[in-house]
Formats: sequence, C-alpha cells, structure tokens
Amino acid sequence: MQPFLIALQFLTSLPVRLSGMPEPQAAGRSMLYYPLVGLLLGTILWLVSAALGDVALPLQAALLLSIWVALTGALHLDGLADSADAWLGGFGDRERTLAIMKDPRSGPVAVVVLVLLLLLKFVALWTLLAQGDQFALLLAPLLGRSALLGLFLTTPYVRPGGLGQALAEHMPRAQVRVVLMTVFAICLLSGASGWLALLVTGAVGLLARRAMCRRLGGTTGDTAGALLELVECAVLVVLALQA
Repeated sequence: MQPFLIALQFLTSLPVRLSGMPEPQAAGRSMLYYPLVGLLLGTILWLVSAALGDVALPLQAALLLSIWVALTGALHLDGLADSADAWLGGFGDRERTLAIMKDPRSGPVAVVVLVLLLLLKFVALWTLLAQGDQFALLLAPLLGRSALLGLFLTTPYVRPGGLGQALAEHMPRAQVRVVLMTVFAICLLSGASGWLALLVTGAVGLLARRAMCRRLGGTTGDTAGALLELVECAVLVVLALQA
C-alpha cells in the first residue's frame, strides 16, 4: 500500500500524508503504480465532465483543464518549462543545459511553450467533448504516466542526487515490464482510439528519448515531466483530429 501512496503523493496534489520519508526501495516500487494514478486522475476528470452536464462546451473544457492542472500541482508543467528554457538556452551544450534546468526562473521560451501546450489541450478537450468522446480523458493521463515507466526503463538517469535517482536505481524492472504490457493490452482492447493513442505515445516517447540522449546522455526529472506533458497533449490532439 505504501508504494501506491508514494506514487499518489508524488504525482498528484491530493491530500496524501506519509508517516515519514519513504525508503529508496519503496520509492522505486511506487513506479509500478504510476499508470494506476493516471487512471485515477482520468476517472476524476470523467466524473467531473459527467457532472458538468449541460455546461457550455468551452467552459466545460476550461474547467476540466483547470482541474487537471490543479490535481497534478503543475509538477510536470514545471518540468516542461525548465526543459524548454534549457533546450534553447543550452546551445547544444550538455552542462549548460543541465545548469539551466536547475534555475527556478522561467524565461520567455518556457512561457510560450506552456501557453501553446495548454491552448492545444484546451481546444482538443473542447473538440472531444463536442464529439462525446470522454474516453480520451482516461487514455491521456494513463499513457502519460506509463510513458515515464518506459523512459526510466530504457534511459539512464543523468543527474546524481536528483529527484529521480532513487526511482531509477530501485525500480523493479521485471514488474515494470509486466505493468507496461498490461497497459499495452488495455489500449489494444479499447478499439481504434486505444491503438491510435498507443502509437502516438510510442512516437512521442521515441523522439523525446532520442533528443534527451543526444543532448544529455539520458533523462532527468525535468525531461521526464516534459515527456509526460507532451504525451498527454499529443494523445488529446490526435484523438481530437480523428473525432
């Protein structure tokens, strides 16, 4: 039960209280529950959408997106902002890129990237709601957090002492593979939307991992957060395009 609570506390702003600092092994095992946390977030969004009922679609999309950000504490948006600043300001240099990611300030590039991503999510949600396709509310958070498992499973963690080091070192790899295969099966059994969302997640994950390895030699907590946001956005946009 503790690993699930660790995952819930780390990935959401829900009021979860742990008795103390988790052991590294428990932190590593918490990754097994990342997809489950994604499903929980998606279920909450689905229920909120159902409760909003006859609310005008633009307002409903805005409220859903606001609740989505609030539920996650904007943690991964922060990672995306840091990564965007570092990727441009790093000028291709690994050490400079890592140094900029540690700077808590956000530059104009970070602001522009966040605005564009949130705008895309908003319009995609509006389109999906207009088509009555609330299933995307489950798929996007599920695959966004599942992408983190694939990233940590295949990519070195390059910031010693960083937030993700304990996760990377103590992640139970064999069990993570089982979890990923389960998510894969769920998507395949979900019909065309599930297949398409899975393909989009794989494409975004491969491209992002390639960029990380070329620039940094691996991943950091910030780039992992950026990947999650990019996967969620891509899944919503592509499903909206085919709606």
